[in-house]
Amino acid sequence: MLKQCGVWAVLLWPYLLSVSIPLDCKEEQGSLSRCPSISQEKLLDRVIQHAELIYRVSEESCSLFEEMFVPFPLRLQRNQAGYTCITKALPIPSSKSEIQQISDKWLLHSVLMLVQSWIEPLAYLQTTLDRYDDAPEMLLNKTKWVSEKLISLEQGVVVLIKKMLDEGMLTTTYSEQGLFQYEVQPEMLESVMRDYTLLSCFKKDAHKMETFLKLLKCRQTDKYNCA
Repeated sequence: MLKQCGVWAVLLWPYLLSVSIPLDCKEEQGSLSRCPSISQEKLLDRVIQHAELIYRVSEESCSLFEEMFVPFPLRLQRNQAGYTCITKALPIPSSKSEIQQISDKWLLHSVLMLVQSWIEPLAYLQTTLDRYDDAPEMLLNKTKWVSEKLISLEQGVVVLIKKMLDEGMLTTTYSEQGLFQYEVQPEMLESVMRDYTLLSCFKKDAHKMETFLKLLKCRQTDKYNCA
């Protein structure tokens, strides 16, 4: 069954890349100011589609890395050894009741915080994966694709914030404020566990991004029946 899934993943991967709608929202001068050519509703739909694809591919990347480099005992070790996610310190709502109570504004800002906090770590992950002797090309391509799409998602969320909340360009960036600490040439086992933790944590946060955006969409259409 796993082999069949792997075969389908290989066959469908180029198709997924080709059908994903670009999140380009630029005026003729290349700025991201007001995006007059696309409605707020369509922009939110595109942002959600990007978040869905990013989560799906992050899930596939994490599973592929796990199968290739992380024996089962080490998977347990990650949970027991106190590896924490780099975004744990961010003021992001986690419980269902907290998420239901926060405003649309805070939902969008939470998504932006998560997106920005992962741009630099995923770029760094690319350099570490390149050093693996047996890293499959599919894993490298998937993580590179996610890294690039995350930047596109950031642009879309920033424009969405300006459209929905009428706010100016945000300058707060979380990826360069000490959330992610580099290590100089860690031991191989430590490197594998660190990268595995990064992929696992990003998968969780990508799911949060998708959930927050879909809740926002629900509030736009059926405010009193969003669970």
